[in-house]
Amino acid sequence: MNKPNEAHLEQATEASTSGRIEEGAERIKHATSSAVHGTKEAVARAADHVEEGLHRATDKAVHAATLASEKAADVRERSREAYDEAMDHADEWLSKAREYVREKPVQSVAIALGAGWLLGRILRR
Repeated sequence: MNKPNEAHLEQATEASTSGRIEEGAERIKHATSSAVHGTKEAVARAADHVEEGLHRATDKAVHAATLASEKAADVRERSREAYDEAMDHADEWLSKAREYVREKPVQSVAIALGAGWLLGRILRR
């Protein structure tokens, strides 16, 4: 009689152990599934955050490039105006010098000789 009770006790212990193992496995499966789901959500949030950051950075870079291009165009226009103005002044001075030489050729030659002599003395030193 003792042996049937031991067999029955053994079966009950095995059933209890098997049930606990299955419960543990189920808990592990559930915990793993929850961890995977949580990780997927965290990765998705991080990816969204990175994407938003990249969009903001790209927008800022485009804005900066646009401002730089506009500034360069402005500087180019002002430089062109300054160049044109300088050329107009140079043409005006050249015209006045030609007119002076036509009106006073002897004085012009004397001034040119004096300026050449003075320049020669300065450059020799």
